[in-house]
Amino acid sequence: MANRAVRSSALVAALTAPVLLLGTATAVAAPDAPPGRWPAIETVSNPRAALVSGGQVLVRVVVPPRAGRVDVSANGHDVTSSFHAQPDGSLLGLVSGLRDGVNDLSARTSGRGPDRRAHLRVTNHPITGPVFSGAQQLPFYCETQAFGLPAASQPFCGAPTQVSYQYRTTAGTFAPLADPASRPADLATATVGGHAVPYVVRVERGTIDRAVYEMAALYDGAPSPVSPEHGWNGKLVYTFGGGCNAGYHQGSSTGGVVNDLFLAQGYAVASSTLNVLDNNCSPIISAEAAMMVKEHFIETYGPVAHTIGWGGSGGAIQQYDIAENYPGIVDGIIPGVSFPDPLSTGGPVSDCRLLERYFAGPGASFTAAQKQSVAGFASYDTCVSWDKTFASRATATGSCNAAIPVSARWDPVTNPRGVKCNSNEQLANQLGRDPETGFVRSPLDTTGVQYGLAALKAGTITAAQFADLNAAIGGLDHTGTPVPQRIAADPKALAAVYADDLVNSASQGLRETPIIDQRTDLDLAGFGNDIHTTEWSYVMRQRLLRANGTAGNQVIIENHPTAAEAGSASVYELDAMDRWLTAIDADSSHRSRQQKVLANRPGDLGDGCYLSAASRITEKLTYPASGRCGAQYPVAADTRMVAGESLALDVLKCRLKPLDFRDYPVTFTAADRQRLRAAFPAGVCDYGRPGVGQRPPIGTWLSYGDERTGTTPPTKPR
Repeated sequence: MANRAVRSSALVAALTAPVLLLGTATAVAAPDAPPGRWPAIETVSNPRAALVSGGQVLVRVVVPPRAGRVDVSANGHDVTSSFHAQPDGSLLGLVSGLRDGVNDLSARTSGRGPDRRAHLRVTNHPITGPVFSGAQQLPFYCETQAFGLPAASQPFCGAPTQVSYQYRTTAGTFAPLADPASRPADLATATVGGHAVPYVVRVERGTIDRAVYEMAALYDGAPSPVSPEHGWNGKLVYTFGGGCNAGYHQGSSTGGVVNDLFLAQGYAVASSTLNVLDNNCSPIISAEAAMMVKEHFIETYGPVAHTIGWGGSGGAIQQYDIAENYPGIVDGIIPGVSFPDPLSTGGPVSDCRLLERYFAGPGASFTAAQKQSVAGFASYDTCVSWDKTFASRATATGSCNAAIPVSARWDPVTNPRGVKCNSNEQLANQLGRDPETGFVRSPLDTTGVQYGLAALKAGTITAAQFADLNAAIGGLDHTGTPVPQRIAADPKALAAVYADDLVNSASQGLRETPIIDQRTDLDLAGFGNDIHTTEWSYVMRQRLLRANGTAGNQVIIENHPTAAEAGSASVYELDAMDRWLTAIDADSSHRSRQQKVLANRPGDLGDGCYLSAASRITEKLTYPASGRCGAQYPVAADTRMVAGESLALDVLKCRLKPLDFRDYPVTFTAADRQRLRAAFPAGVCDYGRPGVGQRPPIGTWLSYGDERTGTTPPTKPR
């Protein structure tokens, strides 16, 4: 798959606005065809026939009983010999040799009655991508050797596919295995469908969409897309890795595929370096990579019953955002220590950088308790951690990966066209660039934000401290450098992030996606310096409730940060998700997908928490926290919530209202009033109204173009 010939052509640099992609492919029959009598063709490895990649596609042909002879052709060439009868009576075949661009598939039945035909148009894209994510980053530094693959060349970083084998030892470790047919004395067994099978794992690595992909499954001979492995349970776990960074390199890690939790039960596992948000802070690029890797997996192993998303932090962001905007790539998700999307977290991250700077200077007299109250977190150490670990992602070069040569990095004097390591770089195709600075337009904004408002109302800080904090907090410029002025969002960026659902509205694909939000609680004593705070699980719940009137498809389960509890939670959640999806798959009613998701949630699955590794209780979880779980797992806030924003945390730039000193429970001196008027010349945030640019998203499966083949038509630049 990875070493297919690649057609090269010039890259088009123009940014494009998204277009809606066509829906799932269906067969085309003659208008006078009697219902149910004509053959039907559907693409299986990628249900969206306009988005096929790599020159091949797994195809199913459905024919009526006693149809007689069936012939299948691709672009006029007979490919019937590639098709094999399946237990359900259909024919399944891997069609190879597709050309880039449009391909025509047809099926014809003959021999009993009149000939009957069906046609399907398939659009193929290069295995190097893009398919729908738009113009690819350049330069792009290769890291294939980190996976034991040969060195690769820019810009596609392609390397030949390699297959290796491992086995699980009776001591509970994975070990390399030169000959998969051998049976070492310490070979363990796995259990698939109630049957013991040798615990030998086939691991495949190669390159797809310029990323290194990995996939693993129990080995039972050479895999076939038309004859499933006996050691595979027919289901796929797709793993996603954390972080958030600018990209420009291939990445040296995936979400991980050699995992006993999954493999021991017969699940296959797949991932890609572009499914690690620290390599690629774009859920859109991640969605494309996952779609292409999953397609290749199905073309290797056969149809998948359902796909479960798995991963924490940035891995959770990808699951939430892919399920929302590119539904069908993952069928159910298990996000851990979750955030809703990259941009929602940008406010608190930048706030913490500004607060750290303020408390180190004019606010040095603030006590620890006052700092905590202004930040809103359970511990102010969380703000310290945000500043140390992630605030650099808003700078020009402060977070550049080591794979990017220093000589290639941006410098305003010596290299103004160099690589910028601001995490927004991955969203260039959506947000566009500011022509004056060359940086990607930013939706970050602090105009009108009243830092420490809740602390003032609670009496934790004084009127003078509140006035000084908001007068001196300052902002960041486009390079991430502190400046005296507040941050102002780019209006075009704001329009794009809401229209394209980059601030996850939970109103599209998520409304019909089963969700088990695994919240390993890191807000507790001893973990107060962690950035993965619990309120974010409830932020997403609030968005689901507001958009859909219910959050019944989201379950939150909390556990302490111990290996034992996390392990128990993972085992239970994987099993519960599989049962949930299996029940949905079996639901042949005429209910909508959303109704099926809500109706088929397992009876034992609901909100709750672990009191110990052996004790899980089920009770409704709320914000603010309550009940037994609330006592074990209290939930705090963050910088924007204590500044007055609602739990949904989806206002990037607030609308303003006049500064009115009657709104405060304190009396300000004349000097403090003057400072506050200077800090808020246009007014303060009015969180009772939608944010600037806030609107419903325009739809799912948006495309930003395939500039290499032109097969996904671009629209005019933003």
